[in-house]
Amino acid sequence: MDTFSTYETAWCPGCGNFNILRCLKTALEELGKDPFEVLMVAGIGQAAKTPQYISANRFCGLHGRSLPAAVAAKIANEKLTVIVNTGDGDSYGEGGNHFIHNIRRNVDITHFVHDNQIYGLTKGQASPTTGEGHKTDVQINGNSNTPFNPILMAISAGAGFVARSFSGDTEHLISVMKEAISYKGYAFVDILQPCISFNKVNTFAFYKNRVYHLEDNYDPTDKMAAFGKALEFGDKIPIGIIYRETKADFHAKNQILKSGEPLLNRPTDPEVMEKLIQEFV
Repeated sequence: MDTFSTYETAWCPGCGNFNILRCLKTALEELGKDPFEVLMVAGIGQAAKTPQYISANRFCGLHGRSLPAAVAAKIANEKLTVIVNTGDGDSYGEGGNHFIHNIRRNVDITHFVHDNQIYGLTKGQASPTTGEGHKTDVQINGNSNTPFNPILMAISAGAGFVARSFSGDTEHLISVMKEAISYKGYAFVDILQPCISFNKVNTFAFYKNRVYHLEDNYDPTDKMAAFGKALEFGDKIPIGIIYRETKADFHAKNQILKSGEPLLNRPTDPEVMEKLIQEFV
């Protein structure tokens, strides 16, 4: 098969996840990927249901724990195209520690965060990216926490590919997805999307009126300029590849992994494993 099938979803009509799924399908097909080559990984949440709705290998794990499973799969089988699809709560809240330290490891995976600035699955609590003062059924006096800036964090932690797109800009999102999937190393894309059920502030119109494409003369290799763009999130929100750097990935720096067969093809000796286990008994 050289095409991907998508299936009926449980998302609310009008959710930004629909177009993210369509763009993901298109990006994979335009890159010439086959479903058997691709592993979709997620945690828990509305965005994390994405692997269930597309015909690829899939793994859905615990809340906030998508990245450990994704990097383990890639380390074991470097031939896989490994893509994480999960939400802002899952990635930046419960999974925040994994987010930071898997940037440092630089395993060759792609991380798409569906960022609707709210917890959608659990009925609308403030998420790490919810704006200060945003009122919810839980934060009835308004969210008092400073919003997490994932772009700034990713660049600061050393990510080699950092981008942002918008679910309402189909052509742009497909292009960014293709660049991210093709990048050799950890590629991170924050995808702005509306939650039409529980976020009445950050709507489709809110994003549509604020996002702008990075200028043609913008240099994504300029880290200081990237920091400046990372700090823009208000009346204007830049979208595009904000920072890109060529750097050695995890496999290239690991003496065992950088040569020979993928781990899953290498012979194992159960007796050796049993001996090692018994040392801890």
